Amino acid sequence: MYIHLLGLLLAGGLAFFYLLRALISPLRSVPGPLLARFTDSWYLWRITKGKFEFDNIELHRKHGPVIRYGPNRFSFDDPQASKIIYGHGTHLKKSAWYETWNFPKPTDQWNLFEERNQKRHALLRKPFSNTYSTTSLVSFEPYIDECTDLFVQRLRESAGKGVALDFGHWLQCYAFDVIGNITFARRFGFLDHGDDIGGVISALETSASYSAKVGVYPQFHGFLFKLAGLLAGEDGSGFKFVNKFANDTIKEYRDSRKAAFTSYHVFAGCAQNVGAGSDTTAISLSATFYHLLKNPQCFHKLREEIDDGIKQGTVSQKPTFKETQSMPYLQAVIKEALRLHPATGFPLEREVPEGGATISGRFFPAGTIVGINAWVEHRNKQVWGEDADQFRPERWLIDDADKLSLMNRHWIPFGMGSRVCIGKNISLLEMQKLVPLIVREFDLDLAGGRAWTWTTINHWFVKPKGFKVLVNQRNDKAEG
Repeated sequence: MYIHLLGLLLAGGLAFFYLLRALISPLRSVPGPLLARFTDSWYLWRITKGKFEFDNIELHRKHGPVIRYGPNRFSFDDPQASKIIYGHGTHLKKSAWYETWNFPKPTDQWNLFEERNQKRHALLRKPFSNTYSTTSLVSFEPYIDECTDLFVQRLRESAGKGVALDFGHWLQCYAFDVIGNITFARRFGFLDHGDDIGGVISALETSASYSAKVGVYPQFHGFLFKLAGLLAGEDGSGFKFVNKFANDTIKEYRDSRKAAFTSYHVFAGCAQNVGAGSDTTAISLSATFYHLLKNPQCFHKLREEIDDGIKQGTVSQKPTFKETQSMPYLQAVIKEALRLHPATGFPLEREVPEGGATISGRFFPAGTIVGINAWVEHRNKQVWGEDADQFRPERWLIDDADKLSLMNRHWIPFGMGSRVCIGKNISLLEMQKLVPLIVREFDLDLAGGRAWTWTTINHWFVKPKGFKVLVNQRNDKAEG
């Protein structure tokens, strides 16, 4: 009886606390779901449903440019907000949500993605910057070409057989082998048979789902991380395969040259390449092909640009990075695909510093969590026009310099400011080299027909499920 009474008192006390917090909050007038006024459980519930990018868009269309998705979490759909929150020189650091993407504190291990301290992040990022720079891209091309050749071979083996390929899966196999080749100078081997080697793909999905959900309540990360490890068992994580692959490669090269990095610098760089570089690139490639197949006039317009380039001698049979820079429609297609389907689907949360911040005409006190979801930013009609929900690469091919500048400032599939994705250039390099080759070589059709719409699941990365494509060899290729 006393235990029952104690439980009731505790529940009543919590309910009173949540109610009082909502009533006295200086931000109580900000609209949003009723439950989100009192608890973050609404956000956790919507994350679990796996469609938060659409929830976020609909909330803004219903309530306006500033909405809440938790008692202390606020999302923005205002072109003026991004510079304040993410611009260079901002004092807003990443929220505690990101801490669950690393081992629980205290830990001597770090990664660039989860590091919240801005000065420490700048120091940690500096040794890697040259490797990921645009000038370094040319040195990566042979590694990409090797994987591209194998990917094309796999498509040729399936061409004309009437069997639909899980294109999203094969593009992830491609992205994994490319990033393995760039990082370790040898492929993982995903493209050899299309298998999930070592359970790595599954492990990445499980890890992202864990971090995305537990990040809502990061104070429980230490306990839940240990529990998840116990449930997984010794062989429960595909990361063991990647870790062993990385460590074996590091040992091979450790004594062969003077090391500018510590062993952990090398390991951390490898881990961030594999963990982030594979998913983001695979999703972005899938989005590009999906929208091209949903809009066949765009597919054929891109093919014409490739064919014309080959006939004129400006584009090779296997396009180089330099050649792709002179293909405006290709660049427009990729930018438009990443606009409509950025790889990540949550607000990029930041914490308001001491002194507070005024955003979208409203003052937010220190400790408030604010953020912008790229899916929301990329559909703002003030920036993109009334057809913001449509795939239209031509919007990037206009002569209006001011309009192009506006769109480029609000095109954030890789984030923005000092925390922009460090692997952005590598991901774009892979896309710019693979897309024109596949469009030139193959006739592709959605297995479900042009009217079919794919299913995605959002656990931070917005991944397609069941992206089935029919592949046929093209017979009327232009010859150089």
